[in-house]
Amino acid sequence: METNALGAKKRNAFNFKKWSRSRNGQQTFIIIAFMIIPLLLLFVFTYLPFGEMVKFSFYDMKYVGRRTWVGLQNYKDVFQRTDCFAALKLSLYYLLGGVLQIILALYLATILSFKVKLGNLFKGCMFFPFLINGIAVGFIFKFFFTRGYVFDTVLQWCGFSLQNLPYWLKDQSVNNFSLMGASIWRYFGQNMVLFIGAIMSVDGSMYEAAELDGANKFQQFIYIILPNIKSIFVLNIMLSVSGSLSAFEPPYVITAGANGTATYFVVMDRIAHTSQKVGLASAMAVVLLGIILILTLLQKLFFKYVFKNAEDDNPKKFKREQRKLAAAKGGAAQ
Repeated sequence: METNALGAKKRNAFNFKKWSRSRNGQQTFIIIAFMIIPLLLLFVFTYLPFGEMVKFSFYDMKYVGRRTWVGLQNYKDVFQRTDCFAALKLSLYYLLGGVLQIILALYLATILSFKVKLGNLFKGCMFFPFLINGIAVGFIFKFFFTRGYVFDTVLQWCGFSLQNLPYWLKDQSVNNFSLMGASIWRYFGQNMVLFIGAIMSVDGSMYEAAELDGANKFQQFIYIILPNIKSIFVLNIMLSVSGSLSAFEPPYVITAGANGTATYFVVMDRIAHTSQKVGLASAMAVVLLGIILILTLLQKLFFKYVFKNAEDDNPKKFKREQRKLAAAKGGAAQ
């Protein structure tokens, strides 16, 4: 018995050694080796810092010094402080900007998806702002909106008097709209390029069939383009909502959060770096993550309902339906 067991072990060891030298074995080792490095980097630079941030949210602490366990007190403070959730109201400005941005991007992407003179040049010009660093964009618009400079000069050329123009970055009735415009200018090109890629992947024969049936351009957009780009459309909506909640660079660089422009992230930055309340700032970050996750889930449910009649692109479901149809035909034939 012992001899048989020893022989079995030797055969197993030999089989593994043989498999490891085979093509399949080498492919498996290469795949694992290439997976380990990105997963390790993801864990070290994403999940581990996130876990530390969640841990910090239960302490009253500064960057250096003693930590005091306070439990859920930081989370209570987030909901009780007026400056924290008042800053979330400013997200509505950026959310409005995101809606306008997506509408404009979808409209122009639909036009540019077909043959248009200088279309590629226009695409490049619209996408270029997204390639510029956010800090640089902030300084550009800080100079652009400064009293008496670029924007005011252009308006004066159009006949407006400088005395009748508002202070675009100080007047609280317009300053957040100014920052919203800067955000649209930067991210509009990204949405447009994503939409163009999705629209160009639609089968051209569908347009030809629709034209033969007498469908106009608007009907082609509603019944052909929109259902076929639903994934990119939903993705852009989700990015716009999460981006509006986490807006930071425009108010931080252009106005430094002054005159009622401090968004949730700007307030978080002040609490963490100026007030040195690292635990409270960590709790604010966790709360914001929870809000974004909830809104993302609600959006998925909403768009699942909106596109419930759209053509399903799931091949497994399509195969199941084909099998059911074949079975039904077989039963009818019998």
